Amino acid sequence: MLRKSNSLVSNARATSHAAVIAILAPLSIAIGLASSLALATKANAQGLPLIRDTEIEALLTDYAKPIFRAAGLGSGRVTVRIVRNDAFNAFVLDGSNVFVHTGALMQAQTPNEVIGVIAHETGHIAGGHMAALRARIAKDQTRALLTQILGIGAMIAGGVAGGDGGREALQGGQAVMQGGQDVIMRGLLSERRSQESAADQAGLKYLNATKQSGKGMLATFERFQQQEYVSDQYKDPFVRSHPVATDRLARLRDLVASSPYADQVDPAALQLRHDLMRAKLAAYLDRPGTVFNRYPPSDTSLPARYARAIGRFFQGGSGALEASLNMIDDLIKENPSNPYFWEVKGDVLMRSGKMKEAAPNLRHALKLAPDSTLIRVQLATALQNGNDAAASAEAVELLRKSLVTDLNPHAFRMLATAYYKQGKGPEADAMIAQAYFLEGDIKQSQIFAKRAQPKLRPGSPEWIKNDDIINFRPQT
Repeated sequence: MLRKSNSLVSNARATSHAAVIAILAPLSIAIGLASSLALATKANAQGLPLIRDTEIEALLTDYAKPIFRAAGLGSGRVTVRIVRNDAFNAFVLDGSNVFVHTGALMQAQTPNEVIGVIAHETGHIAGGHMAALRARIAKDQTRALLTQILGIGAMIAGGVAGGDGGREALQGGQAVMQGGQDVIMRGLLSERRSQESAADQAGLKYLNATKQSGKGMLATFERFQQQEYVSDQYKDPFVRSHPVATDRLARLRDLVASSPYADQVDPAALQLRHDLMRAKLAAYLDRPGTVFNRYPPSDTSLPARYARAIGRFFQGGSGALEASLNMIDDLIKENPSNPYFWEVKGDVLMRSGKMKEAAPNLRHALKLAPDSTLIRVQLATALQNGNDAAASAEAVELLRKSLVTDLNPHAFRMLATAYYKQGKGPEADAMIAQAYFLEGDIKQSQIFAKRAQPKLRPGSPEWIKNDDIINFRPQT
């Protein structure tokens, strides 16, 4: 009997866990949490297809910084990260990151629409909604377990009793189990609705504090209200994760209309940067044919010419590189102080295997944007392609400097390559260990850390970092 009881409790735990997952599944990115807890694990292991770009990250930082400051989150505490996905979506996993899909950036017509989304997600962070949800889930897991045990107990009693009484007990046990799950589901959904509304109000508060309109946030939710009645299979993820109840939208309209900054528009210079961002994303992520359809030759605006210059390179064929470079050079002649045009030229040359030609362009881009860690890494990559010892030494300095403020796995790997060329095997292994660690591959990270550790100077910064990796134990 004792063994059987233990088995029943074990089965109850498994059933309870399945019930909680079933409850979480419809929440998708409830209160901004991506695909419940499963996606949190994926994000830690780089399951999210994150992309990096200096120009876009700088723009998103300028969008977000005033909002974060108004929310009391301070400078540098929260980072906006870009997820490569065509769907319109944004979410938070913790108190340190706001994730925005490329689909949201490309579909948003104005900076204010993206700023409104960031303000809403900031409301979730400032409100501690992630911690509250985790606590609620932990509590409901216990509650579900007890409900399952009571239900199983009733069904066992029914099996022992047999006859009509047994069938009634069996049905009663099933009702207890189902009823408990329904109560948990209603509780989670109620909390979800409450937190979404709170994030709306907090977001509008931050927009008012920064003298910005709430119409962008309102436009986002109005755009997707019609999808409330569409099957989940076809809904945009943003709709599934941010349910737009009629009363909530009405309240949001009233709050936006009552703001003294309701009619505030984005500065022209900011709108131009936004349009350039959308053009760049389209050029790098869409097929060339799609790019040229969206930005036809008849469109002579700067963003359209930017998109076509990049798209021409990816179109390939005879003369593609030369044509693309000529178009980029025209952009540079008109805007010589724009670091990102120089960066794109360097990138196109690097993609064509012309590392030596790319370096001067990237060096100039870095001169114009001296705080850009990504341009610094790109220049280092171009420099260390050959066997020039001086260039390799410069690459090491560039990479080390970039890693002071930006723990970039690619930079760690490039630094490892440079160290290998210099005959510094242990230091190179240490860099590979840190790259794997940041990518979420703890096993490989520890293999390289253990290989490097004995040959590193005890107590040195790299020795300490490797020791931390070796002794790291993932939380279960």
